[in-house]
Amino acid sequence: MFRSILVRSSSSAKQSLLRRNFSSESVPQRKVAILGAAGGIGQPLSLLMKLNPLVSSLSLFDIANTPGVAADVGHINTRSEVAGYMGDEELAKALKGADLVIIPAGVPRKPGMTRDDLFNINAGIVKNLCIAIAEHCPHALINMISNPVNSTVPIAAEIFKKAGVYDEKKLFGVTTLDVVRAKTFYAGKANVPVAEVNVPVIGGHAGITILPLFSQATPQANLSDDVLTALTKRTQDGGTEVVEAKAGKGSATLSMAYAGALFADACLKGLNGVPDVVECSYVQSTITELPFFASKVRLGKNGTEEVLDLGPLSDFEKQGLEAVKPELKSSIEKGVKFMHSGALMCR
Repeated sequence: MFRSILVRSSSSAKQSLLRRNFSSESVPQRKVAILGAAGGIGQPLSLLMKLNPLVSSLSLFDIANTPGVAADVGHINTRSEVAGYMGDEELAKALKGADLVIIPAGVPRKPGMTRDDLFNINAGIVKNLCIAIAEHCPHALINMISNPVNSTVPIAAEIFKKAGVYDEKKLFGVTTLDVVRAKTFYAGKANVPVAEVNVPVIGGHAGITILPLFSQATPQANLSDDVLTALTKRTQDGGTEVVEAKAGKGSATLSMAYAGALFADACLKGLNGVPDVVECSYVQSTITELPFFASKVRLGKNGTEEVLDLGPLSDFEKQGLEAVKPELKSSIEKGVKFMHSGALMCR
């Protein structure tokens, strides 16, 4: 993973490793576009993607302030060339030729707000961006970060269907932050090195639709039911924890940027043919009766290569899964209804 570039060392061996990481030899040319690059998530995400040696061209778009962000990260001595685009009239240029489009655009949560409160604003933003994607880079992988992800992914799917370019294998809701949180919180309670921890998280990306499968966590730890219940609740409420801690000054922008960069890196590795790249993501799925569901996905050259089974669940997790379904079903239907409400189909 490209995190190694952040480690400073006087060791000549490690310096040599860094130089090899940034070599463009035998690494495919990949253009990544970030829509919402000047925002609270977009700026640190732009930085992290600039550090990724798999990116050759980094295209930054927002409605304002993008040239400054592009100039700033463009001074970093890594492989990718950076271009900044601002305003609707430059969106086409930002998207043209993109292999991967990451969408953190939209308004953040504030204290007292739920992800669903963001729907009316962010749904419209996502709609317009996806219409442009359908026209200018219809074959790109799409990483949806804009909340509420449970609804914005179905919105994107409906737009691409209407445009005749929908490929279910290339549309992803980014739920990696739920996995990141589950790993961090579990490691703390299990007293194990967090770098060795893996915890699948299924369902959706809001409140009780987030279901960490601690029964499948590795390494296994003998944690009580009360602890596992508390860990589940904290994972579900992780975004609220940050919003409240920032006291009206922001939301989970830094951790989301990190998680978004992790998932984007996995997508790029899949595109480049790296075998056995598996991450959790919110995708079109048949593993439940719901049309979209987050679970483990094997990534490859065409996007989703395989949606993996849920595996064995504990009784607590089975109960949680049943609680997920009606909430997630409502969010999906809300997104679809938004896209079929007449005038909204026009840009």
